[in-house]
Amino acid sequence: MTPAQLVASAQHVLEHNILSFWANRMYDPEGGFYGRMDGAGVLHPEAERGAVLNARILWAFAAAYRVLRNPEYLAMATHAKHYIEAHFLDRQQGGTFWALHADGSPLDTKKQTYAVAFMLYAFAEYARATGDVSALSVALTLFEDIEAHAYDDRHQGYVEARTRHWEPVADMRLSDKDENAVFTMNTHLHLLEAYTNLFRVWPHARLRGRLMMLVRIFTERLYNPASGHIDLFFNEHWQSKRDIASYGHDIEAAWLIGEALDVLRDNAFSERVKPVLDHIARAAEEGLRPDGSMIHERKATPKTHSVSQGDEREWWVMCEATVGFIDRWQSTADKRYWNIAVRTYRYALDHLIDHDHGEWFWAVLPDGTTDTANDKAGFWKCPYHNSRMCLEILERF
Repeated sequence: MTPAQLVASAQHVLEHNILSFWANRMYDPEGGFYGRMDGAGVLHPEAERGAVLNARILWAFAAAYRVLRNPEYLAMATHAKHYIEAHFLDRQQGGTFWALHADGSPLDTKKQTYAVAFMLYAFAEYARATGDVSALSVALTLFEDIEAHAYDDRHQGYVEARTRHWEPVADMRLSDKDENAVFTMNTHLHLLEAYTNLFRVWPHARLRGRLMMLVRIFTERLYNPASGHIDLFFNEHWQSKRDIASYGHDIEAAWLIGEALDVLRDNAFSERVKPVLDHIARAAEEGLRPDGSMIHERKATPKTHSVSQGDEREWWVMCEATVGFIDRWQSTADKRYWNIAVRTYRYALDHLIDHDHGEWFWAVLPDGTTDTANDKAGFWKCPYHNSRMCLEILERF
């Protein structure tokens, strides 16, 4: 597959498989987007509506409009923006609610830093795509909320969650699958991504300092120089809580840190960081399989020291591997990375994309069957990893 062929394929997937699905099947004419479609393709209009899902919908259509200038994508983005402004933004306490009932009323009012970051990311993208000053104003307000309430100056990191009133909360987990940790890789990763996007439209010195600090958090605290992997969960003293290698997050971190370096344009700083990115990408290769896919993770059980692997081929991991290894190819000129990216992309085309009904399946299971037990669209199944992959391909070539 040549770069030109990859671009043509990615644009077709983006427009005719991903965005068309969300515009035609998940659009709620009463406002916003429906909260869930299960793996069998059954729509659940009564399902809760998550902040992460709605932020990612806004980002996906705004970014697609910026790149392709299709007015239909702007209409979808604006539809998502208006719903978020009317229902998700906490006008009294700041930040964004974690989840809503289907009628738009608050369901879970906690302030998950990860979700606030994604809202910032999405509004910055809308401002970037349109020049809309009100969207930039929302993004800057969310930035100030994060800095005022989520940043722990003593330990120099961003805490995982607070109550609606920004007070400490006992259960800070992002999901049931996560550790109850003060600091996590995932939240810092998407703060890094959000601040990078905001810096594109608001290159303020204060934001620049925070963005550089987030890069240093990755290279000095989250990155494990012994293994090359990014550790995931930490206590307040930045001590790692679990031995887990998340291959998809490794390769995602490698290219998102590189993206931050691109916007910062500090050559000396970049030269110090780049060797770390090379090491992380090489560590991520442990998750590659002969069929071209990448498995989810490897984890060690603390008491028994036994090791288990998540052998599912999850949709988002293929997307991050494709972009991440293209980025490595462009950064190093090593053709091996291009070949890895193409094989991963082809695996997704052959096994994860639903060519009949749109969007992507959650995963291919270890026995080779398609996972239809998990959602086609939902709280965590959003038009983000796959649309971002396609848009990265279009913009990079």
